[in-house]
Amino acid sequence: MNIIKRQKINSAHHWILSVGICATTLSSTVFAEDFTAVHCNSMKKVTLPNVTISHTERVTAGKSGEDPMRELTGASGANHDLPTHCLVKGTIGARTGSDGKPYGIQFELRMPDNWQNRFMFQGGGGTDGFLAQAIGSIPSSGSSAPPSLARGYAVVSMDGGHQGLDLSFAADQQARLDFAYSAVGKVTDQAKYLISKYYDEPSRHSYFMGCSNGGREAMIAAQRYPTEFDGVVAGNAGFHLTRAAVAEAWDTQVLLSIAPKDKQGNPILSQALTNHDLHLVSQAVLKQCDAKDGIKDGIINNYPECDFKLDVLQCKKEGETDNCLSSEKVAAIDKIFKGAHNSQGKALYSSWPYDAGISSIGWRVWKLGTSTDANKPNAINATMGASALVNYFMTPPAPDMKVTQFDFDADIVKTKETGALHDALSTYMNTYRSRGGKMLIFHGFSDPVFSANDIINWYQRLLQNTDHGDFSRQQEWTRLFMVPGMTHCGGGPALDDFDPLQAIEDWVEQNKAPDYLTASAKAFPDKKQPLCPYPKTARYNGKGDPNQLDSYSCK
Repeated sequence: MNIIKRQKINSAHHWILSVGICATTLSSTVFAEDFTAVHCNSMKKVTLPNVTISHTERVTAGKSGEDPMRELTGASGANHDLPTHCLVKGTIGARTGSDGKPYGIQFELRMPDNWQNRFMFQGGGGTDGFLAQAIGSIPSSGSSAPPSLARGYAVVSMDGGHQGLDLSFAADQQARLDFAYSAVGKVTDQAKYLISKYYDEPSRHSYFMGCSNGGREAMIAAQRYPTEFDGVVAGNAGFHLTRAAVAEAWDTQVLLSIAPKDKQGNPILSQALTNHDLHLVSQAVLKQCDAKDGIKDGIINNYPECDFKLDVLQCKKEGETDNCLSSEKVAAIDKIFKGAHNSQGKALYSSWPYDAGISSIGWRVWKLGTSTDANKPNAINATMGASALVNYFMTPPAPDMKVTQFDFDADIVKTKETGALHDALSTYMNTYRSRGGKMLIFHGFSDPVFSANDIINWYQRLLQNTDHGDFSRQQEWTRLFMVPGMTHCGGGPALDDFDPLQAIEDWVEQNKAPDYLTASAKAFPDKKQPLCPYPKTARYNGKGDPNQLDSYSCK
């Protein structure tokens, strides 16, 4: 029996016997359950400075169910069995903000009976503002691997210090700081204390795992709190979100410039590029690059050698559209994939790689959307992204500015202050490295939100600044896994079913570095391939069943 404190249960049992209660009428299982329920409820009485415990509950074993926030966090949608656990909810630093609104960092902590002496901080998503179920799901939407709670982890989640998905919190200085980084540190401190209070011993190992903004928070954890975590998993991380928001404005302006107009002359963003247009690009990329890994299977593993030329799709004659793109569309796509620039040609964000995932819904929903109402675009870049840029990333906030008004010369300087607080750009991480910290990063090559090239560029700077250019030294503590075809935190024509948690756990606790991640997917039934640590890529061996893992090597 691996629950709360055996000594407490035994002493309580002896006390009951000493006062003459007939212990034989109580099964040990029922007694332990009752005692544990009382112990869980007692957590509401824990006193901590500036912390309010608002809810405790003994949750019996059951299914994980549907997570309504997984579209923002990238969490796996798989339904898993969860163990019986103690749920604690609370708020850190409840206050009234400078704008008169209530603030505070809300958190949810789940502590299982079958605790394995491990702590997991579950990252958020979007611009936070919500409290996701703290079960530590794998942050890839296609993963079938069990969540952290099911593996015996105590798991905490938080809302980043503000409530609601709008960006109004950006008017308050402290709310900005909490969202940028400090909520990670505050919640870590309190969660660790509550866990040690509940189990009467601290966690042996601490982990952080998230995707998107949760991936950024994972990198923040390793960069700003290098002594707190033993392992972090950062997926499709928004680590350079300030400039990614600028790139979103760039893309939206480019697409609106070619979009067909409604009767009132307003451009319809979703129709700037049709599904057929995107399919043509996807198929052309596959035609040029798919076989470079040794086999044509719909997956471009050998992406370093994929030098795609978009002009092969440009129509030769005016009026052609069936199997080609107009010069206007070719120019627009080329402009997007070269990345945001100012008027002098200086890059403001990384370029983007061409990949097969451009035709998937996961690409469209971010850059184009599906709304046919010109006045109500639903592309996430044009809604959440645009709002974040003008309300949060600009100093001072410019809530009345439209994304079409952003000036890539004059306004870029207004994003620097927030970027310095918010972005996880540090490449000097010798404290985290020297104390044995491990970092596993994964990123979809077709991510339409955060460029795959941007994380590769950061990883190369990390090599120089922390490991002095010694690649073998870097591989001892951090590895980057690129996922061909995958869009944002899963999806696309990709092998997005993999288990980074088991990989980081084995690396931290057994010193077994992941030479590859075994990946499969619904998009490719019965197929398994390795995801290789950058710069290696999966190559077909030239023989064997192309659906089998051992038919590939990382080279």
